[in-house]
Amino acid sequence: MFENLTEKFNRTFKRLRGQGKLSEKNIKDALREVRLALLEADVNYKVAKQFVAALAERAAGSEVMESLTPGQQVVKIVRDSLTELMGSEATPLELTGRTPLPLMLVGLQGSGKTTTAGKLALHLKELNRKPCLVPADVYRPAAIDQLVVLGNQLEVPVFPSTTQMDPVEIGTSALGFASQQGCDVLILDTAGRLHIDSELMNELERLKAKLDPREILLVADAMTGQDAVQVAEAFNQTLDLTGIILSKMDGDARGGAALSMRTVTGKPIKFCGIGEKLDALEAFHPERMASRILGMGDVLSLIEKAEKTFDATQAQELQEKLLKDTFTLEDFRDQLQQIKRMGSLEQILGMLPGMGKMKQLGHLQPDEQELVRTEAIINSMTPEERRKHTIINASRRKRIAKGSGTSVQEVNKLLKNYTQMRKMLQELSKGGKGGMRLPRGGMPLPF
Repeated sequence: MFENLTEKFNRTFKRLRGQGKLSEKNIKDALREVRLALLEADVNYKVAKQFVAALAERAAGSEVMESLTPGQQVVKIVRDSLTELMGSEATPLELTGRTPLPLMLVGLQGSGKTTTAGKLALHLKELNRKPCLVPADVYRPAAIDQLVVLGNQLEVPVFPSTTQMDPVEIGTSALGFASQQGCDVLILDTAGRLHIDSELMNELERLKAKLDPREILLVADAMTGQDAVQVAEAFNQTLDLTGIILSKMDGDARGGAALSMRTVTGKPIKFCGIGEKLDALEAFHPERMASRILGMGDVLSLIEKAEKTFDATQAQELQEKLLKDTFTLEDFRDQLQQIKRMGSLEQILGMLPGMGKMKQLGHLQPDEQELVRTEAIINSMTPEERRKHTIINASRRKRIAKGSGTSVQEVNKLLKNYTQMRKMLQELSKGGKGGMRLPRGGMPLPF
């Protein structure tokens, strides 16, 4: 996500930081590079032009020219400007009013509407709401089946649509169904097309007129860049969108759609999809996204992910095990599994300040398969070996390596890392070495 843009911005800012004092030429050259970086990231031409013009005005001020750290001041200005470009602050769903509240998901075919409907249902459940899924795409039978499967996984009611029903009839009937089921939010998965046409828009307009939805959310494929922006513009002109959900953000190394949407449509990006799993939906925070783009990390989002993934009771039990020196390889494996539930290593490390830069320099290349191999090695041990690693002698190491499809060297490396980590965490939990303590409900990382 934004990998190309981050790399180009970092190169530009590195040159600026190397200057003791900035001249007008330094700033002009830097802004030219920023503009080129934005255009290469597939940002809308008009948006890029306006953005750089606003930057030039700010950067020409005395606060930059007379600053003791002019390079850092320019970085701050770019960060603030990026935040404003994407909407300044997060915009949550509007969930007030008479229930069940209808939410309409619209977009082109293949943008990820149906999967996003499931992700949104899970998000609402986490907010203690009771969502109901409504398949209103009667042209693609698989869409109805897919939503039924997602509903079963999430234990969320799904309105029993059929391909013979009219979408407006589905919407109105679903309101009564949702009330019977005790649901307070209706998530309507509407039909898409390969391109925008009058038939599609007429249908969506009829649905809007009949249901008066609280939110009309466009699901746009971030990987299509400029096309996604044009689609958003067209849907907004007809339906007056209330917000945008950018899907497939994890596959978009450019980020042009995310940086253009707000300016072109005037509507906020409310969520972004960052993976295929149902929990891979993040609230869109412009200030955090600006920090990620500039390689400053996103610690707040990382903490939120950790809080959702790690159980406070388990964390307390873990702390007690560390204090009593009873932290086993089974505990080690459990920690790995929890880390994996937070997302890929690349996503997690990308949220830590400075990690993106280390990756670009080749100092950090996260290997997802190493986690898989580590888990396989631990699973190949007997329960006794997991609980008491000191009994694992040479012959046992050979057997474990064979059973896990790895080498003795990899088994040795795992045991060494485990003992080192165990010692380090024990020091932290006791408040040793600098008085640090493992945070309450904390997240000890097993690597």
